[in-house]
Amino acid sequence: MADPDRVPGFKDRLVFDTALGEVLDGPRRYMMLRPDAIMTMFRLLPQPVRAAALEALEQAVHQQGSDSARAYLAHDKGDLDALLATIVATAPQLGWGRWQLEKETGRLRLTVRNSPFAHGYGASAAPVCHGIRGMLRGVADLWLGRAAVSVEVQCAAQGHAACLFEARAAPQPVD
Repeated sequence: MADPDRVPGFKDRLVFDTALGEVLDGPRRYMMLRPDAIMTMFRLLPQPVRAAALEALEQAVHQQGSDSARAYLAHDKGDLDALLATIVATAPQLGWGRWQLEKETGRLRLTVRNSPFAHGYGASAAPVCHGIRGMLRGVADLWLGRAAVSVEVQCAAQGHAACLFEARAAPQPVD
């Protein structure tokens, strides 16, 4: 995979329009939000609602992150290895920690150091990086050429040094 530090910078594409109060990467709008603010919101929810809200975050990032991943893939002229390098290079520029992707047959493994989700949430018995899980699933959909599933195997919020994720093809429905 290409060196992520040599991939053209995401931040170089951003347009900061202070007159309108927006930050744009092409048609995609971004905003700065402290991770502790959003993750504290999840902590404050009662457990059944918290679990549903974190799953909704995964779904939302999958939907919207897939849009970004498709745009990166088009920019990279359909080169899937370039897409993975772009994603790895873009994540730290967005404040999403330091990503390392490993390709295996039918599976992507992602290690994230300094996840803003884990950092913002604090100690947890269960993984909390649902946003990263959603983005990985969107990337894996493209890389695998079909719907994927992703799971956070371990989380820094659980006391691990890094968060570890896996994505693979979703099971085919049985008729």
